Order: sequence, then C-alpha cells, then structure tokens
Amino acid sequence: QVQLLESGGGLVHPGGSLRLPCAASGSIFSINTMGWYRQAPGKQRELVATITSGGRTSYADSVKGRFTISRDNAKNTMYLQMSSLKPEDTADYYCNALLTQYRGAPIISYWGQGTQVTVAS
Repeated sequence: QVQLLESGGGLVHPGGSLRLPCAASGSIFSINTMGWYRQAPGKQRELVATITSGGRTSYADSVKGRFTISRDNAKNTMYLQMSSLKPEDTADYYCNALLTQYRGAPIISYWGQGTQVTVAS
C-alpha cells in the first residue's frame, strides 16, 4: 500500500557528487520525519540525515558539510545531495519515512529497498 522508491545510485569517483531521490507513493495521509540511512558491507545500518515535515534537518557528523537533505512535500519526495564523496561513503543507501495512512492512524515506519553507491577511482 505504501512504497518508498530510491534511485540515483551508482559508481562515482572520489570528490564527485550524486543526488538520490526517494519517492513515497500509495495510501498516504501525511509524512512526518523522513531520513536517509546507509549500510556498508559488514557494518550496521547507520543514520545519515533526517528532515522533518517542517524542514528541520540533522546530519551524521561524517557527512556534515558534504551532504544536503531536502524534501518536496507536495510530491512526497525526499532528496539527498551528496558532494565531495569519499570511498568510505560507499554503501547501500535506504530512505525511511514515518507516516500515517489516514487521519488518526498510528505513525508507521516504512523503508525503501535501497540504492547502491560506490565511490572508487
């Protein structure tokens, strides 16, 4: 009923940039906080950045000043602009949304399937 679809991943050289969109679709009443997470091979999934419905953002220290999270509430879409990429940014990137499907419904967490980002020469 609800889908989160990430795209925009790929192979990029160190110092390069990528933009990851995440589009939410389906039976959605409202979306609260959205976020990007990543999981590198052999490591736990970690928080990259979050953005509230009002546009308040927060970032992991490792990406501050390099990544920018944004969202278009009218399109139920979130973006992650990644710049000055480093090999250690290599990971599968997942979007998350806390949303309700109708007025008064509980807030439920949804995840996308992930998009792979590889930073290598």
